[in-house]
Amino acid sequence: MPLNFAQKEAVVAEVSEVARNAYSAIGAEYRGLTVAEMTALRLKAREAGVYVRVVKNTLARRALVDTEFECMTEALKGPLVLAFGRNDPGSVARVAKEFAKDHGKFQVQMIALSGQLLAPTELDKVAKMPTYDEAISLLMATMKAPVQKLTSTLNEVPGKLVRTIAAVREAKEAA
Repeated sequence: MPLNFAQKEAVVAEVSEVARNAYSAIGAEYRGLTVAEMTALRLKAREAGVYVRVVKNTLARRALVDTEFECMTEALKGPLVLAFGRNDPGSVARVAKEFAKDHGKFQVQMIALSGQLLAPTELDKVAKMPTYDEAISLLMATMKAPVQKLTSTLNEVPGKLVRTIAAVREAKEAA
């Protein structure tokens, strides 16, 4: 059933709003997947904070204007499902990679990250990007390391003095 003008406007507005707040996006060919398989993809995506939508390419082009995913407009060809990672940059790639393992007909055609269009072969690299919590943990570890090194260095000075005095005492007692 074709969409009327108001419905098309609503789809464009919805996808555009999601794209403005997303960190990364993929476009994947889904030809040959059953409704049950697409539903499974949507469930996995929802759990990971990924927005998944099948949108006509003309509507997707309009929705991606003035977003950092505008680089995808030239590559929108054929039936594609668009997925946007809203929690972290790697979430959409992790969902797509996991789903593609079990479903050979699901083919990632494009990846967009920070305004750049990446090749589908980059899916593994994007999927290995840390989550928000992992990134915060790495940042905290990096910030903590110099302070920890300084305190251990400062603590070593009195420790070394005590060991030296003990060695001198033992030497005098032995003599």
